[in-house]
Order: sequence, then C-alpha cells, then structure tokens
Amino acid sequence: MKSKNKTRVLVVDDSALIRQLLTKIINDQPDLCVVDTAPDPLVARELIKRHNPDVLTLDVEMPRMDGLDFLERLMRLRPMPVLMVSSLTEQGSEVTLRALELGAVDYIAKPKIDIASGLTAYAEQIAEKIRICAQAKVGSQYHKAPASSPRPQLGYRSTEQLIFVGASTGGTEAIKEFLIDLPADMPGILITQHMPENFTRTFAERLDSLCSLRVKEAEHRERVLPGHVYIAPGNQHLSIQRSGANYLTCLSDAPLVNRHRPAVDVLFASAAQVVAQNAIGVIMTGMGRDGAQGLLQMHQAGAYTLAQDEASCIVFGMPKEAIAAGGVDRVLPLNQLATAVIERVGQRMNRV
Repeated sequence: MKSKNKTRVLVVDDSALIRQLLTKIINDQPDLCVVDTAPDPLVARELIKRHNPDVLTLDVEMPRMDGLDFLERLMRLRPMPVLMVSSLTEQGSEVTLRALELGAVDYIAKPKIDIASGLTAYAEQIAEKIRICAQAKVGSQYHKAPASSPRPQLGYRSTEQLIFVGASTGGTEAIKEFLIDLPADMPGILITQHMPENFTRTFAERLDSLCSLRVKEAEHRERVLPGHVYIAPGNQHLSIQRSGANYLTCLSDAPLVNRHRPAVDVLFASAAQVVAQNAIGVIMTGMGRDGAQGLLQMHQAGAYTLAQDEASCIVFGMPKEAIAAGGVDRVLPLNQLATAVIERVGQRMNRV
C-alpha cells in the first residue's frame, strides 16, 4: 500500500459495465478502494484534481479524447501510476505497447468475449497489478538511444556464447532500450518477458523495427543464430537445448512456474545446465522473484550475471531478489547493461 490507508484508485472507462465490475473487484480488496469513476478523460481530468488518486485505470478507446492522447498529456503534466485496460487482440496489443512507451506501468488484458465473467475471473490478478502500480516509479526512467547512431559491429559470428534476459513489469521498455544499444552481430539472445498470448508477437515485431538485431517470437526447435533475438511466446515456457554443435529453442506448455508461463526461471535454469560458462544472464525490472533462482544457477555454473539497478527499474522486485540470492556479478543502471554485455562478449572472444 501507498500508506497506512488504502490505495486509492480512479477508474476511467466509457463502459458503465466495466466501471461497475472494476469498482466491485477493487473495493472487495481490504487494501484497495475506488475513489471515483469517469466515463471519459475530460471527466477524469477533473476527478484527478479533486481526489489525487494513487493509481489510475485507463481504457484506450473512449469518447471525447483517445486514451493514448490523454495518457501522453497526463505523463507530461502530472505523472502518476497508470494501469491500462486493453482488449486481448492484435490491435489491442499494439496500442498497449504504445501506452507502455508513453509511461503506463502495466495493463489488464480484457477478454474478447463475456467480459463480465472474464474480468471477475481475473480479479486477483487485477488487484495485484494495482498494488504493483502503486509501488512503481513513474516518469522518465529510461535512456533513449538515438536510432541514427547504431553500435559498431564486433566482428563476432561464433555460436558458442548466448545471452539470456528476463523481465516483467516495466520490462517492455527496458528490453527495448537494452537491445537498441546492441550491434547487429551479437551472440544469440533469448528473452522471457511476462506477457500474454497475442502480445509477444507484436512486441517482437516492434523491437525488430527498432533494433539492429533481428527480433522474432521464438518457435519450437529452431536453431539459435548470432544476431538474432528470440522472445518467449505468451503462455509458453522458453528454454535452450543442445543438438550437436547447435543450440535449439524449446517451447513448452508445462505448468506455471512462480505463477508465470513463460517463466524466467525456466529459461535461466536451462541456460545454467546447457550453456554454463558461455552464458550471460541479465535480469531486469519486474515484480516478484521469478528468475532469482535461475540466475543463481547460472552464476554457480560459471555464467556472467547482471542485474538492473533500483534507480532505473520501474519495479525493483526481480533484480532485488536475484541480488539477495547471491547470483549477481554486477548491478548496473539500464543504460550501462548493453555496454557491460558487449565488453564481456569481447573478453570471451579474446580468450578464444
């Protein structure tokens, strides 16, 4: 909670049904309460001034002002934690990623059908996301690398080294800034970011358009190539396997780990077992402890491990747990992680 009092939430949605459902879900929690609701951003603007809420839930498609336009103005004039309410569609995922770029902390993916029972089924998740938002740091957290000045290439084409990245809340922007800072000929990179189905493909396509590296949603049993980034698909664990001289991706619908699928621990544990000292592990912003044990296993297997520092994290949960577990070699700001990885890759190259 923000204080000894309840976390105070303003619900903004043009649907009276959604406003009613979210209000009930939030007010049923002992530590949360809805201070008011608004049918559009213009009403919301006045209610923000009146109530000074801790968290805002914001729909995307609304009358009088688009949710993204409102979010952009809000984050410029009065930054506050915002939880987006987005449809679970391809179009909805594109808009949601844009909202996260503008400064939203997280999002609720509305079911495409039977919204009433769907949202009620997500009640615990919605409440947890609001709690995360209440703890999150908002504002300009990230270093923006100029797209016109790509990193010089390393002259590196070996398939021995691999880089593994895990993130959750705040991770879409952190991963983007990390990858933008890497040259096109890095070792293969595997990433688990907590996201639902339909969002990860859009996320990968967005990164691919911005980065020198080739970014794609991972497929089952494809060869991991230098200069390529593989994003774990929503609702599937991603891990690494060895087949002769090649590394292959492996996708699985095995049970949730740390309440997640994909889970960072699954990816990191496979890196420890299969890649060992030739792996580099990076854990970024996110709530919870997913990835902490996996990164420790990587560290114990001889991998080089990095964690994003508290000041540059939206939520310092996952890196904090990894550091406490003793599995982190270096703790660095987001805008120094890429340089540290490049330097490590160069050191390993020089040893060969």
